[in-house]
Amino acid sequence: MGLQLHGFEMVQAGQPLREAVREPGELAAGEALVEVVGCGLCHTDLGFLYEGVRTRHPLPLILGHEIAGVVRAAGAAGEHLVGQAVVVPAVIPCGECADCRAGHTMICKAQVMPGNDRDGGFASHVVVPSRGLCPVPGYSGDPDAPLGEAGLSLRHLAVIADAVSTPYQAIRRAGVSRGELVVVIGLGGVGGYAAQIALALGALVVGIDLSPARLQAARERGAGLVLDPRAQSPRELKKAIAAWAAEAGAPATRWTILECSGSAAGQATAWELLVHGATLCVVGFTMDKLELRLSNLMAYDARALGNWGCAPALYPEIVELALSGAIDLRGQTELRPLSAIAEAFEDVHEHRVQRRIVLVP
Repeated sequence: MGLQLHGFEMVQAGQPLREAVREPGELAAGEALVEVVGCGLCHTDLGFLYEGVRTRHPLPLILGHEIAGVVRAAGAAGEHLVGQAVVVPAVIPCGECADCRAGHTMICKAQVMPGNDRDGGFASHVVVPSRGLCPVPGYSGDPDAPLGEAGLSLRHLAVIADAVSTPYQAIRRAGVSRGELVVVIGLGGVGGYAAQIALALGALVVGIDLSPARLQAARERGAGLVLDPRAQSPRELKKAIAAWAAEAGAPATRWTILECSGSAAGQATAWELLVHGATLCVVGFTMDKLELRLSNLMAYDARALGNWGCAPALYPEIVELALSGAIDLRGQTELRPLSAIAEAFEDVHEHRVQRRIVLVP
């Protein structure tokens, strides 16, 4: 193809990322070459680099799975996408296996996650499956030009690929509807969007976080109650939420609890907040283990759901939600040059930033 892909690859856990050059070769049927305009830095990337989480593809590997860009070339079955602005799903199922045909796309054994199964988006270009790429309407050819009512650029839409779509699928799976109570634990990148999505669907939202800034931001965006878990025991938190729910007209049962902190403490708190008919959605990830009494699910007639990524079929409605301004991407996103990737990783790892960083080649 005569093109070199420039990016930053992980060589060994705990070591700095190094500059890398790839030769993409000829595209196979079902593959697309995407010019990256932005790639979000996710907690999963931190897990790979700092916490010993293993990538499925052997190292070295270019990380990054929150990708927005423009399709520049495609193999057979993807030619119609050339020139199209797209969001690349963080998890791309094959669409053909028995699980996919049965509607269980997120457990597809042949799924592809950029930055995990193959090189990802911390690069100038990335080769990904063309199946599932989500077109972005109204793109003029300028990655900084405003799109939709919210005036977002294509670069801002990169965070849809995980930080927005993952909690969106969890909320859809939980069956959240207007007037119901949603408790979000951890109001960082994923949790902050989870709260916004629940609010956009008409739910009453309680936010729990250690950060005063995140609690204030959630309150300003419409959360009815925000709580610092250090100030109260889990039992006291539950009483405070129940009291507020009664005043707000929310049901005392059937709460949806979204654990987005990806911490053992957050998961323990989420478990203690179970009420009758509750749905617990585990959205965040941690390597830490937790001891709990599993019988609580039986006693409360509750359920616990895991959530891995988001089905590509849901992406168009998420893009529409973002472009309409129903959720705020710009206020929670910070654009930085890809050349500053080392500093960006350190800033996120040391909790020096409150917004989602999108790295721009």
